[in-house]
Amino acid sequence: MQVLVELCVEGVDAAITAAAAGADRIELCASLLEGGITPSLGTINATLAAVTVPVMVMVRPRGGDFLYTPREFATMLDDVATFRATTAGVVFGCLTADGAIDEPRTRALVAQAKPRDCTFHRAFDMTADPVAALEALIRCGVPRVLTSGQAPTAREGQRLLAALHRQAAGRIIVMGCGALRRDTIAEVHRATGLAEFHFSAPIETPSPMRHRNPALAMGAAGTAREFTRTGTDPALIRATIAALR
Repeated sequence: MQVLVELCVEGVDAAITAAAAGADRIELCASLLEGGITPSLGTINATLAAVTVPVMVMVRPRGGDFLYTPREFATMLDDVATFRATTAGVVFGCLTADGAIDEPRTRALVAQAKPRDCTFHRAFDMTADPVAALEALIRCGVPRVLTSGQAPTAREGQRLLAALHRQAAGRIIVMGCGALRRDTIAEVHRATGLAEFHFSAPIETPSPMRHRNPALAMGAAGTAREFTRTGTDPALIRATIAALR
């Protein structure tokens, strides 16, 4: 069985690296430190011009939970309408306060994205009842769900991943994720039977800045983060894909 590999990346340079290293599809985000939020239109356009593999774009207006205000949800609908003209599809997730799939909003996003592809992201892993949540996504017409089996890693969640794959029975694609590396991805594949996998391959490099102000940090991660860049490691991508295939 041919298995599809999707790479989660932040920015155009990382997307180029991932595509060259063998990714079948790209999930394009900003701010992976927050789990991924919507990238800029400029970043999307530059990525589409630079790679030939399909590009799925994250539609998430902020970090944090997946319970959105009406204004936040309106921005999501607007982003989907903008991105569907050029991208392969969009990635999103909306929940209710009780940890269920927000079905009206999910249906609206799927409808707004047509005829493009959709993935319901790891908001699924925050649901109170994954069995019920999967049926809700199927009712909403979602083609694919990204999940680690509600565990920190796919290896830890592989029992639920396998159960979700059986439950899906061809009605929705279950795409596995969660710390997948060359020493775990083949095991998870064998244990679950999944046909799509998603991972990132981060690598940190020091900033080339010579002048530095050690007294200031522009974000919550602290001053050390100010002069560190996170990219994508092509060797890690190739090794992980080779282990899977």
